[in-house]
Amino acid sequence: MLFILGSSIGFFLFIIYDINSIKWQSKFVNHFFYIGCFLIITNTLGAIYRFSDAIEMNMISQVVWISIILSFLILLIFTLFFALPFDSTYVKNDIGRKTYTKGMYALCRHPGVIWFAGLYFSLFFWMGNPNILYLAIVLNLMNFVYIIFQDLWTFPQTFIDYEQYKETTPFIIPNCTSIHRMITTIKSQAGE
Repeated sequence: MLFILGSSIGFFLFIIYDINSIKWQSKFVNHFFYIGCFLIITNTLGAIYRFSDAIEMNMISQVVWISIILSFLILLIFTLFFALPFDSTYVKNDIGRKTYTKGMYALCRHPGVIWFAGLYFSLFFWMGNPNILYLAIVLNLMNFVYIIFQDLWTFPQTFIDYEQYKETTPFIIPNCTSIHRMITTIKSQAGE
């Protein structure tokens, strides 16, 4: 399916962006991150548009699923673009900085993966189309490969304290300690 291919190219561009942030530091290649996001978003929207005629749900069920989808989307956008300092994360490519260990990033090292999976599998449950399921499976597998690459290669070279962060914070699946730490740091940030 063309939508899977287009989105997959987006993840490939993310990996090139990560390599660039460590090795080449080209301003041109920095744009690959935004192009990758654009490809994933437009191909997902294209798939939704293409297969939306298959939705066979009553209005209440549709409202519930759309609410769930929007919740995962908001959590994903917040986690990737607002829970972190944007400039130092996506623009400056500073090597030798410290990890951000508050809020969502106290929950686990890759919280966006949880929201990404929730978003795509919720889209499938809402639409009920096998093509959306294939898209969800492939994109989540690609996202998983990407975060393994980040966890093993990119982040240890980017953050001076990444090994310590790995010792205190789960990879993807939160635990009781990390949930408590997330809640505590969010409360302390709200009080500031």
